[in-house]
Amino acid sequence: MPGPLHGIKVFEVSQIVAGPYCGLNLADLGADVVKVEPPAGEGIRASGGFIPGESKGFHALNRGKRSLVLDLQAPEAQALVHRIIPNFDVFIINARVGVPERLQVDYETLRKFRPDLIYFENTGFGRRGPYAKASGSDAVAQAYSGLLAGDGKVDEYGAPEIITATAPADFHAGLAGAMAISAALYHRERTGEGQFIETSLLQAGLALQATRIGRLPPIDVATTDVMMDRVRKVQAEGGSYREQIAARGSMFDQSGRAAARLFYGGYAVKDGGVILGALTPLNRQQMRKAIGIEDDPTADPEFNSLDPENKKLVEQMLERVRGIMLTKTMDEWVEAFAAVGAPISKVNYPEEMADDPQVEAMGYMIDLEHELTGPEKTVGPIVFMSETPTGTSMPSPPLGRHTEEILREHGIEDGEIALLRDAGAIV
Repeated sequence: MPGPLHGIKVFEVSQIVAGPYCGLNLADLGADVVKVEPPAGEGIRASGGFIPGESKGFHALNRGKRSLVLDLQAPEAQALVHRIIPNFDVFIINARVGVPERLQVDYETLRKFRPDLIYFENTGFGRRGPYAKASGSDAVAQAYSGLLAGDGKVDEYGAPEIITATAPADFHAGLAGAMAISAALYHRERTGEGQFIETSLLQAGLALQATRIGRLPPIDVATTDVMMDRVRKVQAEGGSYREQIAARGSMFDQSGRAAARLFYGGYAVKDGGVILGALTPLNRQQMRKAIGIEDDPTADPEFNSLDPENKKLVEQMLERVRGIMLTKTMDEWVEAFAAVGAPISKVNYPEEMADDPQVEAMGYMIDLEHELTGPEKTVGPIVFMSETPTGTSMPSPPLGRHTEEILREHGIEDGEIALLRDAGAIV
């Protein structure tokens, strides 16, 4: 059966993560996604490349798409886009503010050729304000939005340490784009109207931290304001970044929930580490039972973790729990906590997850055959649907693999294709 977006045609001019991830999700929903790249290919093809033009990152973010190589700097290529864009429903671009206008692929230009076009643009900081034209990346968005300081990591030299396990702002922006495009398609189905959609890495970074960034005076006066006063004092005294982060404290110190870290966070165990994820009083009581603690003072509903004396009790309990957790292995603790229904996980390595039994049972990985590099197993769609299947059997495309095929579909004859090639507009 076709996917829910079967018949929708997407013109994607993007690179690295946010734009490609947006297009990937649309491809998984059944859209025909044409990925437009410059003659040398997009940058992530060479990032960790194992053969020329192919990398694991490119394969993961661009499966299910077809490749069209255009030199959008060339007037002939720009004219070609204007000619074929009426056949597309969606246009995706992630670039610095001003680049779409320079390439003649901005919303106001393209909507002249397709009035009901749905146009999605992702930038670093948004289209207005003092940073509108600044160059952005996920690491920069982490820093500007507070994600990086919120994570609280400092490297061995005392410098800020970026979140490297993933690119949170990039992926969140891409997923938001796919959501908004799907909603815009529904709106167009009802009204006939296209529209301009925008997000930014900064906006995505803020959205990921709504519970910290928002202002709520009744709680902030006793937590956030106190914490930031400590930070500003260290700054005023010329303190280092490491000292500022130490003054800021952890998320539990900020929220007044210091006792919660007893059962919400990580512990070292005999053969690795585990994460406890208690979110309710019941969860915490289950965990006390699993580790054999019956005299936890923080179990009292009236316990105030902001009281200096009580903070000492929390630290003592933490030391006690740390000692207990070191007595068993990851699997032993997982079994013990599961027996009482408490949320726990051993800390897995991402390189192990492709063969994880739970991942396999749910079918989260898919097997593909790439025409240049052979068989591969990769992460499949982020969502399943009962009546309209998601996912794709197409691997990522070799550079320019579908250029002539796509142009012919849109009425470009072979003779004109040859002229475009000679002019350097296509490859």
